[in-house]
Amino acid sequence: KAGEEIAHTYNHIYGLSLTGLRFFTVYGPWGRPDMAYFFFTRDILKRKPIPIFEAANHGTVARDFTYIDDIVKGCLAALDTAEKSTGTGGKKKGPAQLRVYNLGNTSPVPVSTLVSILERLLKVKVKRNIMKLPRNGDVQFTHANVSLAQRELGYKPTTDLQTGLKKFVKWYTSFYSGGKKAAG
Repeated sequence: KAGEEIAHTYNHIYGLSLTGLRFFTVYGPWGRPDMAYFFFTRDILKRKPIPIFEAANHGTVARDFTYIDDIVKGCLAALDTAEKSTGTGGKKKGPAQLRVYNLGNTSPVPVSTLVSILERLLKVKVKRNIMKLPRNGDVQFTHANVSLAQRELGYKPTTDLQTGLKKFVKWYTSFYSGGKKAAG
């Protein structure tokens, strides 16, 4: 939020054309090892129990998982529709473009479903360790409203979680095959 406020200020004062993109739980090959899908895969293959959080009221924890290819399409669409800045040399000639878009899949999936999909793809029975979601930790639910990105950028995510995880698992098992490299 603070970054968006700074961008708004620079846009207004200096005429910088700016676009902000909010990514929702990005996953896929070459992803971040600190993300759940990545370390769940590592730990499932090591036969470790997988922690699954639930809300205090036994509610489901869900995320709007977005495959990297869909994020890239959104980024390219934002670049293709960006306008030039109106300021130069400390002088502003008029209002400049300022946009903020959510890029997500629009279909939140319970984390337990993510684990079940990985279990099937990796062909390993998972031991689940159900834990309470910390009060000061992650949110229970994320869901991207991408209507503005759809309308202005033509953004339309096309990769469902099953398909995206299948691609990720193929990459992961190939990249980390034979124990030659340590995952995460």
